[in-house]
Amino acid sequence: MRKIRGIKSWIVAYNEIQSAVQELQLAFDFQKEGITTEEEVDEAYKHVIVLLEKLELKNMLRLEEDHLGAVLKINAGAGGTEAQDWAEMLYRMYDRWCESKGYKVTVTNWLDGDDAGIKSVTLQIEGDYAFGYLKSETGVHRLVRVSPYNAQGKRMTSFSSVAVVPLVDDSIEIDVNPGDITWDTFRSSGAGGQNVNKVETGVRLHYNYKDPDTGEVKEIVIENTESRSQFGNKDNALRLLKSQLYELELERRRKASAKIEAGKKKIEWGSQIRSYVFDDRRVKDHRTDYQTSNVGAVMDGDLDGFIKAYLMEFGDTYS
Repeated sequence: MRKIRGIKSWIVAYNEIQSAVQELQLAFDFQKEGITTEEEVDEAYKHVIVLLEKLELKNMLRLEEDHLGAVLKINAGAGGTEAQDWAEMLYRMYDRWCESKGYKVTVTNWLDGDDAGIKSVTLQIEGDYAFGYLKSETGVHRLVRVSPYNAQGKRMTSFSSVAVVPLVDDSIEIDVNPGDITWDTFRSSGAGGQNVNKVETGVRLHYNYKDPDTGEVKEIVIENTESRSQFGNKDNALRLLKSQLYELELERRRKASAKIEAGKKKIEWGSQIRSYVFDDRRVKDHRTDYQTSNVGAVMDGDLDGFIKAYLMEFGDTYS
């Protein structure tokens, strides 16, 4: 059914563009006869361009993992309260973007900041092509502003890192060795009712992952506090583990595939990808040079311009 829906969406989009092009041709013919105005022709033309660019953007999401949901994790960088406040602002930004797309967002882990904001948060985002769009957000996000937490009113720079991996579903088979898994349980903190705080419902999964290329063993640690039941949290922690293992496998494939052209920048963990300069009213992506002065709209979740610029430049060479 998912495959049928995918094919149908392309047919519907094609028919919509074909109809819009025919209407544009009619508007142009009518304008020559004085029946319609130049403004009406311009509007019809703009409508066709919007539909074409929308379909062209979708065509950039052709990788196996692009159609999946996403797991997005935000970690505050060094800088104390200011950095933790920035991490929470990023959480709000992505939550608003997901809401505008109709995606379902579940907070699977949340760690409050010391005085304000958050130290880290993990979001499980369910919806078609969520990973395909959000993969452009992996990296370090830089904030420059006059900090409300600085008594001298100085301009401060803060950093938060964002990591996005595909959320695996039943169509993806991932082998997990149960013998390499150990569990810890703990009492969840924060909202969620009396049961959450009194019973050890939170789970921490430890998995020993062996790199098939180097033989090196690395420990993967995943916490889940979403559900009020320990069973539910264990079940979801396993799903998040499979998502991370799938991302590791995709990373291996990307390294083994053809190298990206020399002029393109690699998107790696720890790279600064975007700057949000509040005083100068500017948000700029350093990979594509796309920028906007509408800082408020961006922080309210208007990320489509950045995502589109990234996908149109890098397309299916995500690496």
